[in-house]
Amino acid sequence: MRNVKVVIWGFGSMGQGAAAMLLKKKGVEICGIINRSRYVGEEMHAVLGVQKKGHPDVIVTNKVEDVIKEKCCDVVLGFTDSFTKDAHEKLKTALMNKLNCISIAEEMAWPWAQNPEIADELDKIAKEKGVTLLGTGINPGFIMDYLVIALSGVCEDITNIEAKRVNDLSPFGRFVIQEQGVGISVEEFEKRKAADEMTGHVGFPESLSMIAAALGLKLDKIEQTRDPIISKVDREHPHAKVVPGSLAGIRQQGFGYIDGKKFITLDHPQQIHPHLENVNTGDYINIKGTPDINIATNPEIPGGIGTFSMAVNMIPHVINSESGLKTMLDLPVPRAILGDMRHFIKKLD
Repeated sequence: MRNVKVVIWGFGSMGQGAAAMLLKKKGVEICGIINRSRYVGEEMHAVLGVQKKGHPDVIVTNKVEDVIKEKCCDVVLGFTDSFTKDAHEKLKTALMNKLNCISIAEEMAWPWAQNPEIADELDKIAKEKGVTLLGTGINPGFIMDYLVIALSGVCEDITNIEAKRVNDLSPFGRFVIQEQGVGISVEEFEKRKAADEMTGHVGFPESLSMIAAALGLKLDKIEQTRDPIISKVDREHPHAKVVPGSLAGIRQQGFGYIDGKKFITLDHPQQIHPHLENVNTGDYINIKGTPDINIATNPEIPGGIGTFSMAVNMIPHVINSESGLKTMLDLPVPRAILGDMRHFIKKLD
């Protein structure tokens, strides 16, 4: 039986994490890596600082057409972009070449929330080409939506849902750090916020919509708030320097309303090195209903490892799935793939 072939599109911190993880797995091989500029022309193992151990050379390239060809692999792992509109053409290119695709673009976790036309187009192409597209990650994709939904399965009724994720941004790369405004002044934050240029966490409308849809409900309204987390101490990150009075991150909240009342509250304060101000990370889910559900994990489930692990571990489910644009609700329960990946797949062409 041949190996599962994987192309990695985007070779930042998440793409590199996925590559290192895949190199430890049985029955899978990386057959191509695409990146916009950095590492172009360099060999994958050298970039990762790992031994080849019999694996072939894989040279990072920015020439998409040299890698993405019809049925060149079993799945493309997309580690670029946060927004559906930005990931659209890349995903379309993969699908048109009859390639399954897993994207960690946050809005792709439930793209109908804000980009229904693009979602319908990608779904149509995937079905026509007989392949599957999935949006997933740690959040959206698991902590503040999928896990909430799974816990609701033991409830007779629900009156209110609250989920909070206090996490450390330090493992993430330049793009996420910039989105979170790490290192900028409060004045710059307010300026960007007023101009609607302060991204912060991407995915609350998607998580809120996913939860509601899973429960058979429709939200009347979605609201979001963004507030600066102002540091009192110096903090360092490879892509940002934080001094007292500047931003260590952003606290963002999302609210989903039904009949004029808050039904879902999502609270997500994110910052680099929160321990420097004695902030403990963690994930918290509280469901008010019959019965009440209260779950807490301390510290947080790590965002970096969790993100690329979800993408890698969902590979067999995506390959096995019927064609079309899928969400985490459509596929089997995610689980760690510890054995030979080929044994989890029904058929490899």
